[in-house]
Amino acid sequence: MVALTDENKGPVIPARVIFTLFGSAGVAILYGLKVNMSVAIVAMINHTELAKTNHYDLKLDQINSTYACTIPSSINPKTSSSEDGPFLWDERTQGLILGAYFWGYIMTQMLGGWLAEKYSAKWVFWTSVTVNTGLTIITPVAAIYHFGLVIAVRLMEGLAAGLSLPAMHVLLSKWAPPTEKLRISSFIYSGMSLGTVVSLPLSGILAGKLGWDWVFYIQGTISIIWCVLWIFLVFDSPLNHRFINSVEKQFLIDSMNLNTSVEGLKKQEVPPPWTDILKSMPFWAIVFAHTCGNWGWYLFLVELPTFMKQILRFDIAENAGLSALPHVAMWLFNLFLSWIMERLRRNNTIKQSTVRKICTGISFLLPAICLVAVSFSGCNRLVVVILMIIGVMFVSGMYCGYLVNHVDIAPNYAGILIGLTNTVATVPGFIVPIFVGELTHGNQTHERWQIIFWVTAGIYVVGFIFYTIFASGDEQPWNKKQNTGKDSV
Repeated sequence: MVALTDENKGPVIPARVIFTLFGSAGVAILYGLKVNMSVAIVAMINHTELAKTNHYDLKLDQINSTYACTIPSSINPKTSSSEDGPFLWDERTQGLILGAYFWGYIMTQMLGGWLAEKYSAKWVFWTSVTVNTGLTIITPVAAIYHFGLVIAVRLMEGLAAGLSLPAMHVLLSKWAPPTEKLRISSFIYSGMSLGTVVSLPLSGILAGKLGWDWVFYIQGTISIIWCVLWIFLVFDSPLNHRFINSVEKQFLIDSMNLNTSVEGLKKQEVPPPWTDILKSMPFWAIVFAHTCGNWGWYLFLVELPTFMKQILRFDIAENAGLSALPHVAMWLFNLFLSWIMERLRRNNTIKQSTVRKICTGISFLLPAICLVAVSFSGCNRLVVVILMIIGVMFVSGMYCGYLVNHVDIAPNYAGILIGLTNTVATVPGFIVPIFVGELTHGNQTHERWQIIFWVTAGIYVVGFIFYTIFASGDEQPWNKKQNTGKDSV
């Protein structure tokens, strides 16, 4: 967890630790509610009838011939009709449902940054989680009526979720002092892994034991607890925190140069220096890395359960559990990596720019190698699972890499910048499900998935090269223009 520096020996549980814990939990909820559909949709589909309606002219016991991997029944029994759900949604429809979330997500990034900077990042983030909670609970009702309503619900979830990352970046700029920024930001964003770790196996268990609809009812209801506690325990800034210890408050004010004047508490109406931002190569390095990284991340996050079932032939319970294992490794590795990098930074062993580039390299090159290795592993389920675990584990380098680089180069515009980069980086979120759906439609074979893995590995390599050349961990001169009142536009 977040360790305190010697400069602050105030409260037993510092306010920034509470913020970190609830911030991570909020991110975990958002990601848990995002990925639960990836598991639930496997249980929602009537695979037996779908095979017939797709005119494959195959009997149920012949279906294995359409797959690259035929697993002996002693290891993995045939899929029975008891595992089938009520819906006849083909691969294209499933791709639309899984991709709808990202169509909404891309639309509200800039809005989230603007609202968080101008009004309240606390309430913007709360709104994001609360709306997703409510929509998750009504998802089963929508599915029963029409798949179009499911698409609409997922679209609205994405709209609300798009507010979250910009709001959290603004909160980090107020609550993460320089000596603790790596660990606080990494711990909060590791909630992405934590939410996946909890949601995937839980969704599999609920779908297998109680039915697919309970995936949404139970996870949505549990999330309500966070929605209530966040209101009373988290604040926008140490300056307006009701219960913060005076020692911790002064430490944060001094270390982060927070403006305590009445004027400083007001949101400044100075427009961002758009021309300087758009001419900044460190900014474009983040955009490029964020986009390439999200292609791979969304492939692992959204499509991994499908690969586990359709190619490796795991049933719904095994599928969910094994899909979660990589994210357990990812969460643990992130904590270790952030600890190592912060120690190196405190000792001035390496520069901030070097930290960002090393961590981004870890999150790009090592998963790329694992994906290429998977494509050559055939039907060896043990090898494939191990490689997937290792690959996803190393993706966690993004939390100490490009994902928080905005706060380095321009803390005054952290919310705006993450809104900009995440808008572009969300494009893979709706392209990946469609891309996978089109390639595998009626042709769920190892060869088709091999193409998917090679394309993803190539994108990772290109992203790493661009980021390494142009990225920076230093504050950019145009960040100060907020304080001078000047703009380059």
